[in-house]
Amino acid sequence: MPTQSLVSLLSSLSIDLDPYEAIYKNLHSHPELSHQEEKTAARAASHLNSLDAGYEVHTSIGGHGLAGVLQNGMGKTVLLRADMDALPVKEDTGLDYASNVTMRDSDDVVKPVMHACGHDFHVTALLAAAERLAEIKESWSGTLIVLFQPNEERGGGAQAMVDDGLYNKIPVPDIVMGQHVMALRAGSVGCKVGHIMSEADSFKITIFGRGGHGSMPHRTVDPVVMAASVVMKLQTVVSREVDPDQFAVVTVGSLQAGQTENVISDRAEIRLNIRTQNHEVRNRVLAAVRRIVKGECEASGATKEPTFEGTTKFPLSINDETVTKNVHKSFEEFFGDRFDPNTKCSTASEDYSILASSHGKPSCFWFFGGVDEKTWDEKEQNGRLAEDIPVNHSPFFAPVIQPTLRTGIDALCLGALTFLKKP
Repeated sequence: MPTQSLVSLLSSLSIDLDPYEAIYKNLHSHPELSHQEEKTAARAASHLNSLDAGYEVHTSIGGHGLAGVLQNGMGKTVLLRADMDALPVKEDTGLDYASNVTMRDSDDVVKPVMHACGHDFHVTALLAAAERLAEIKESWSGTLIVLFQPNEERGGGAQAMVDDGLYNKIPVPDIVMGQHVMALRAGSVGCKVGHIMSEADSFKITIFGRGGHGSMPHRTVDPVVMAASVVMKLQTVVSREVDPDQFAVVTVGSLQAGQTENVISDRAEIRLNIRTQNHEVRNRVLAAVRRIVKGECEASGATKEPTFEGTTKFPLSINDETVTKNVHKSFEEFFGDRFDPNTKCSTASEDYSILASSHGKPSCFWFFGGVDEKTWDEKEQNGRLAEDIPVNHSPFFAPVIQPTLRTGIDALCLGALTFLKKP
């Protein structure tokens, strides 16, 4: 099938999106934290089975992960992936389908839960793409895998599925593809060859002081002051130790010490997130963080050495050149000027590539926008995009349903058909 035939096929194919908009709203109203995606996974599995299209559904892989396999003759095996988990964020979008859910997190603390990163869009788009591709089986040949991954936000879901024998249950794909809704203009799609998302390392750092009465600081070693010094000094890592031509981010996302105002705690916990796009820079930043933390603790008279506990790690995401250039051709034909083949490498991170790299296979990842077109254009004209457009992980993150959902569905179908279409 020539590329134009592929474009004509998708343009003419009718699919009722009303049920999928309802699925999206339901998923958005009922988010689940990492490791707890039981109902979301059950909804996805039930929907795949209800299509009666021949999907062989495998569940409970690496936790609540699942995969549907549709075999349709000879050809390549293509895996499309969506993540399912939500975040411990209290939603403030004002949507009539906003989440009011709370759940206990891995530390047994009750937290509000929100789909603040758009994984509800990812699941919905992949379910719709699964139906759409099944309906046009006569137009392609090969094996399609639709995979729903748990625990992306904590960086462990893809590896957990692989470690749990994913590829003993389903075929090893020739190509792995995925996508992410972002704070970009709705209807737009962005991709690039090479680095597409950053590497990430997160740590819980514990520093130790000597606790005591708030009125007697001279009898203590105050970990709050020590931690504050550490946080301020860490701000110099990127500005003074990383080449300005290189990329790095060091973010202190949490600092906790003590429980009340008149007690000086005996310890403080710092939760730190590091993003890099170069292994040499990563090693330099990690070494600087350790040096600074240890140095500040020693200078402050800490009672013992600080501890460093890794909490999450995401690999560098690299789009394969050959696969990505082929995807670009399909996207350019279909999306026209709504497609950017040179989008910026994202400072965010993903673990989807493990589904490919674990078996030495190529992968391709792209972004699609979710910001209302008129709102985007107005804010862009006024130079207010950074200030007024909520980004992923914000309590105000609320992609417009259309054309966002349709764009995500189209992109997944195009990606799959790029390699499965009949000649």
